[in-house]
Amino acid sequence: MDRIMGLDVGDRTIGVAVSDLLMITAQGVTTIKRTNLKNDINELKKIIEEYKVTIIVSGLPKMLDGTVGIQGEKVLQFLEKMKKHIDLPVELEDERFTTSISERMLIDADVKRKKRKEVIDKLAAVQILTTYMQRTKLKGN
Repeated sequence: MDRIMGLDVGDRTIGVAVSDLLMITAQGVTTIKRTNLKNDINELKKIIEEYKVTIIVSGLPKMLDGTVGIQGEKVLQFLEKMKKHIDLPVELEDERFTTSISERMLIDADVKRKKRKEVIDKLAAVQILTTYMQRTKLKGN
C-alpha cells in the first residue's frame, strides 16, 4: 500500500508526517534539522523509501489575503529544487494557521515550551496532511 507524506518546510526545519495505509489519518514522523539541500533531500528520500510514499503534500504559507509571501516563495523554491532529485508528484496545501493551531493544541495539553519547540513542526505537518486528505476525500479523489 502507498502512503502520502506531508511536509512543513521552514528555514531551519522540515516537519514530516505520513498517512496510514488507508490514508485516513496522519502521524508525525520526524523533524529534519535543515543543514543543506543535499542532506535535506537525502533525509526525505530515506523516509519516502521506508514508508513507500507516492505523493508529497507540502504546506504553502500564504498571507492572510491568500497571496504567497516571502516564506511561501522560499517553500516553492525548495520544492522546485527537491523535484529535481525526487520524482514524485507534489501537491500544495494552504498552511495558514497550522503552526498556530498546533501551538495552541500543545499549550492546551500543557506541553512545556522546550518540548513544544521539538514537536511543533511535526505536528504542523500532521495538520497539513490531515487537511489535504479530508479535502481530497470530500472531492472524491
